[in-house]
This record gives sequence, C-alpha cells and structure tokens, in this order.
Amino acid sequence: MLPFQNEILWFVLLLANFLGIIMAYRIFGRMGLYAWTAMAIILANIQVMKTIQFFGLVTAMGNIVYGTTFLVTDILCENYGRREARKAVEIGFFVLVAFTFLMQICLAFVPHESDTLSPALEQIFGIMPRITIASLTAYIVSQMHDVWAFDFWKRKTEGRHLWLRNNASTMVSQLIDNVIFTWIAFVGFGIFWEQVFPWDLIAQIFITSYIMKFIVAVFDTPFVYLARSIKGAVEKNEIIQ
Repeated sequence: MLPFQNEILWFVLLLANFLGIIMAYRIFGRMGLYAWTAMAIILANIQVMKTIQFFGLVTAMGNIVYGTTFLVTDILCENYGRREARKAVEIGFFVLVAFTFLMQICLAFVPHESDTLSPALEQIFGIMPRITIASLTAYIVSQMHDVWAFDFWKRKTEGRHLWLRNNASTMVSQLIDNVIFTWIAFVGFGIFWEQVFPWDLIAQIFITSYIMKFIVAVFDTPFVYLARSIKGAVEKNEIIQ
C-alpha cells in the first residue's frame, strides 16, 4: 500500500464524481441529473458496506457518491426550481426501494451447485434491508430539508450569493443525514436489530463521515456555478434533441 493511498484515491474519486455530474448534465440535461441520482443512491448503499481508514480514522465508503446527490438537487433547484429538485429526491427514493425489493427476491432463488458467487451476493445484499431503512429515512429527511433550505436562502438572498445557499443548505442537511443514518444503520433500536459496532468505532465513523461530507459540500461549490453557467447550452441542446 502506497503512503496516503486511501486519501489520494478519495480526492480522485471526489473529482471523478463532480466531473461525472457535469458531463451528465451537459450531455443529457435534467434527465442526466435524474439518472445520476438513481445511480448514486444505489452505489452509495453498496459502497457503505466497505470500511476504510482515512487520515487515521475509520469510516465507511459511499460518502462521496452519496454527497453528490446534494449537489444534484442544488443544481436543479438553482437552474429549474424547487419542484425539479424534489423530483430528483423522489426518483432516488423510488429507485432504492425497487432495487432492494428486487435484490431480496433474487437472493431467495436457490443457486445452482456450480454457482460460486451466491455467498458473496448474500453477504453483500443480505443486510440490505437494514441499510436501506437507514438510507431511505436519512435520505428523504435530509434531502427534503436541503431542497427547502436552498430555496429558502435563494429567496432570502434574491438569487445572490450562490456559494452561501449551496453551503448553508448542504452542510446542515449532511449533518441531519449523518445522524439519522449512523443511528439506524450502526446503533439500532435494540428491538429489531442490535448495535453493529462499539461506541468508539461508531463515533469515529460518524465524525469522519461528516468531515468527508463537509469537504464534499465545500468542494462542490464551483461545480454549482459551472452548472449554472452552462444552463443555456444545456437547454439549447435539449431543444435540438
């Protein structure tokens, strides 16, 4: 393992996600952002099952790709209004429910004796219901807050200070998301499932995850401005198509 390999790869992945969103928007317009939301919500719930060490702290993967869904709603809210941003949230919610339901049916099939990958699939997606409940709850609450907050600050600033409403809405929403997801996914309620990790590890995951999401929120600001600047070209391309 190279020195700071995880840290370097994290920033590479961050840039790749941001550029991917801009490319999706430039080529496919709003449909590209909706498609990115659907892809990101599924990838995040798979990646979160992998834990890594990041600057000496333990955290789960998936923070970047999930954090980009807030960038998507901010772009939609800025360029097209609150209604289009809420549509992206609703699409993400539906896709995650459908994905989880279909995968549980898939796991119920009896594998052939030649199958070598079924145990791996069961290990990955067998705990999907718990992760999904945590994700869905955190996602719908935090994203609806993000859309509301962005629109609120947009009206308050009369369309000025994009950097302020982008960061003010996303950072608070990310905190809400982190609290809800961490509690449901890793702490549990003691009724339906038990606590997954000891408190010190949960605290590490929570703190590191929020720091990561905070960094995502800060670094995504230039891409919100970029998305706003190419809106005209995107709409022209939509008309031609």
